[in-house]
Amino acid sequence: MKKQKKVTYTNESLGKVKIISDFLPSPDDLVLKEESVKITLSLSKSSVDFFKHLAEQKHTQYQKMIRTLLDKYASHFKP
Repeated sequence: MKKQKKVTYTNESLGKVKIISDFLPSPDDLVLKEESVKITLSLSKSSVDFFKHLAEQKHTQYQKMIRTLLDKYASHFKP
């Protein structure tokens, strides 16, 4: 196992620094607030295969991708 090189910090100027506003959501915003409803839905095999393939590439669940797609669609057209 290689020995890691020790980092030495100095009191040098960092150059031009830009402070950005906090863009992270608060912990309360990370809690799922929407109620879920279980339904039975028949989809075409080609659509399910598409999402399964894409989910595998992205290391996620295909059901979550479909749910997110529907949520975004609905929020876009919500009055």
